[in-house]
Amino acid sequence: MKPVVLGLALALAFASSAAFAADIPPAPVARVAPVTDTYFGETISDRYRWMENDKAPDWLPFLKQQNAHTRAILDTLPKRDELLKRIQQLSGDIAAPARVEKAGARLFYQQRPAGSNNFKLFVREGGKDRVLVDPTKFDTKTSHTSLDWWHASPDGSKLVYGLSKDGSEDSVLHIMDVRSGTVLKERIINTQGAEPSWLADSSGFFYNQLTGAVNTPERFLDSQVRFHKVGTDAGKDPILMKRGLDAKVQYEKIQAPYIFTSSHSHYALLVLADVRKERRVYIAPLKDAQTGKAAWQPVADFADEVIDIDLHGDDLYLLSTKDHPRGRVLKTSAKSPALASAQEVVAESELVLQGTARAKDGLYIRAMDGGIGKLLRLGTDGKVASIALPFDGTLGSIDADADAPGALVILSGWLQPTGIWSVSADGKLADTGITPKPAIDVSAYTTERRFATAKDGTKIPYSLIYKKGLKLDGKNPAFISAYGSYGAAAYTPAFAGRTLALVDQGAVVGYANVRGGGEFGREWHRAGQLENKPNTWRDLIAVCEEIQAKGYTSPAYQAIGGRSAGGITMGRALEERPDLFAVVVSGVGWHNPLRYVAEQNGYGEEPEWGAIADPAGFKALKSIDSYQQVVDGVKYPAVLLTTGVTDPRVAPFHPAKMAARLQAATTSGKPVLLRVDFDAGHGMGSTRAQQDAEAADTYAFILSQTTPPHGD
Repeated sequence: MKPVVLGLALALAFASSAAFAADIPPAPVARVAPVTDTYFGETISDRYRWMENDKAPDWLPFLKQQNAHTRAILDTLPKRDELLKRIQQLSGDIAAPARVEKAGARLFYQQRPAGSNNFKLFVREGGKDRVLVDPTKFDTKTSHTSLDWWHASPDGSKLVYGLSKDGSEDSVLHIMDVRSGTVLKERIINTQGAEPSWLADSSGFFYNQLTGAVNTPERFLDSQVRFHKVGTDAGKDPILMKRGLDAKVQYEKIQAPYIFTSSHSHYALLVLADVRKERRVYIAPLKDAQTGKAAWQPVADFADEVIDIDLHGDDLYLLSTKDHPRGRVLKTSAKSPALASAQEVVAESELVLQGTARAKDGLYIRAMDGGIGKLLRLGTDGKVASIALPFDGTLGSIDADADAPGALVILSGWLQPTGIWSVSADGKLADTGITPKPAIDVSAYTTERRFATAKDGTKIPYSLIYKKGLKLDGKNPAFISAYGSYGAAAYTPAFAGRTLALVDQGAVVGYANVRGGGEFGREWHRAGQLENKPNTWRDLIAVCEEIQAKGYTSPAYQAIGGRSAGGITMGRALEERPDLFAVVVSGVGWHNPLRYVAEQNGYGEEPEWGAIADPAGFKALKSIDSYQQVVDGVKYPAVLLTTGVTDPRVAPFHPAKMAARLQAATTSGKPVLLRVDFDAGHGMGSTRAQQDAEAADTYAFILSQTTPPHGD
């Protein structure tokens, strides 16, 4: 069947079955109530501005009706039940580690056990494991609780952790006595991203606390640092830094203050952070910081591009990308820091340096080459050694104990399950066995890493996963995901897991490492940021054009997907090349950036996207606003948008506006669906069951639009 005929047949098959259509409630037609804004002489009309008010009487009914329409379609797709069964088997067989931390004689690790619905926190001591935090115990039929973050005290005797409900990430801080498992009486609210940092004697910790109201644009503005002594009234915790408290430490409302300690130093660091990787850093004696009498001494400003810091005794190690976009490590005095005369201890190379962890035998450095993880160690002798990894994959995290040699890392590959590995002092890696290997046979699958050529000649890496023996006849469904923002390397090798269910159906699953990410360092990020942002979606287009030219797929079988800021990539790609794709999936996507001022995660994003009050910022924001660039009468591909009503990062009005606009504009006859989860947020706290259901919906939707109804 020719591609054009296939597309028509699929659209007809999707909509024409009388039995199928009879039970499908129509998608609600969104109320149009235009509001106009003028920016630097240009007027912008927003027909669905009312959706920004989640208290509007039309809002929840609109979401519920959209979701009812979507569910009626997705639940009856012929492949959905089969896919869900396979997905549940795959995800249920996998134990998924998230984080590991050694403290004293105890080893703490966060992991979702095989078959479990959510992540739990375990401790291993004396060769035995026990559960410390099990958020599933607090679940109900309509609500769930998630573990957002945690940190053990230096001696491993205490644990501080955050819990939140329904994927909101609105953490409440808890403290536990590890030996007994007793949860202490203290509770501290507004601790999303608290980043607690313990004193060396485990008696208390510094933490960041939000001050803005939930679900308002002020939510993440003007946060503050406090200190909590275990066993005391948290309401009386002293405020040690906030805007205006110290005349010598001036900063913007979007910047959050944090105080960090080191068990091997008498100094403390004050770090000011926003959406950028770069940090502004100060230092002072710890005893002064704890009592609120610190005379904070500047170490680095944002312009110095310091992205990671290690404080060890009287030495300060700074990972900086200034004039060295792939990063180098500098060493200076903690007592009298001088960045300009700092000693270079790790020079810039082809590797992108990402972070550090201090061990007794040196400084372990997490690095990357185009998305492939690498591991280095700066030894106590000042020499840099490269440590071989057992396979090409992602070095997800690294942890070390300054009192013990070696390190712990989380390592994964496309067809290698994620596991916790130990690194010995002689540079040998060994699987700890903490994460059992799943009983999933991957021998039928293969992966490859290729490079597409963008229009400006830049080589764009991408990876493909498919079943061995694939025919390059252009008739394979292909689902290519991309992100490309914040300098984050979003799609590096991670065990295929659920996606194997789609691959089993003959599909090609792929990931494009587009510009705007960090796969090749700071320059790769800048090449897809602000005025360069179009490179992000055009890189994705180039990857799709290449795999189509090579016969992996063709436009009638091509699907693309992205999440969060990846919604920019999805929205603008479908608008520039609606002819290139059969399906577009945008998960919790950011589609109306011009209206960031209306959401709680808005103002803090200005360094990445631009400020609406600035002419250049407005121009950049307008260029990435896919909602505002939908055109009436265009034959758009089939589109699936998703949202969670408690999302603290991308307000639900973004996918909702985009869905309403596309439903009104498209003339292709292909479906535009809005999938709403009323017990979820941005996805960080979603349960395994929620993730399974979304994957089944997504894959079934893709196959329904890319598979001939009765064969070729």
